[in-house]
Amino acid sequence: MNFHGTEARQRALTLLRGGAKNADVARSLNLPLGTVGYWKHMDRAARGECPGRHDPKCPRCDGRELDEAAYAYLLGLYLGDGHISHYSEHRVPNLMITCTESWPGLMDECERAMRAVFPENSVCRVRKTGCRNVKVYSKHLHCLFPQHGPGKKHERPIALEPWQQAIVDAHPWEFIRGLIHSDGCRITNWTTRMVAGERKRYEYPRYLFSNKSDDIRKLFTDALDTVGVEWSTLARGSDPFNISVARKASVALMDTHVGPKH
Repeated sequence: MNFHGTEARQRALTLLRGGAKNADVARSLNLPLGTVGYWKHMDRAARGECPGRHDPKCPRCDGRELDEAAYAYLLGLYLGDGHISHYSEHRVPNLMITCTESWPGLMDECERAMRAVFPENSVCRVRKTGCRNVKVYSKHLHCLFPQHGPGKKHERPIALEPWQQAIVDAHPWEFIRGLIHSDGCRITNWTTRMVAGERKRYEYPRYLFSNKSDDIRKLFTDALDTVGVEWSTLARGSDPFNISVARKASVALMDTHVGPKH
């Protein structure tokens, strides 16, 4: 067989267009893997499907419509557990949110939010030990997340742009959910009280949010104030890194709009 003949190429492309993997096509037709990959690339390019050929629009640069509720949630995730990086071998930067394997529902919500905010961009999950990194690639990440910069978030100022603050003001619960889903949790506390001479144990739910950045904690508590949730600061030693929501009415509000991770 002529490995580079028209007939072999057409047979390979037929299989590839049907969803077959490059390695399987190369093995079944006795073709070099690199040749199959090159044929697939050229075929997709000719049909306008080659990655990188399209130019997704940006809400900030091009005025594309933005799913603001999804963005508010994703912004909360980013401020908690996300970061933007640009590897030298990649053409565009990526936003990565680290999600533990214990919360598959959270992982699904993160991916849905990324796809809603970046409907034309590639979203993927990368498995790591005990967690997965949910990633989206876009050259406009810095436009939508201007808080990106060198160093750790808690070591530099974090402030929302006016257009971001307007979105958070319009969708405070989505923003709060993103922050809780990244750096927060819902736990059950307990205490004991003397009742009629007998010590009894009482349990009660509480939401906690922990972040070393004074600015990010302030964004969180400002959003809580907006929706009428009472909160307090818990200091471990001299470090006031923890925000607590423990009052019954406020916990009920959080349960309605946030809920435990899942």
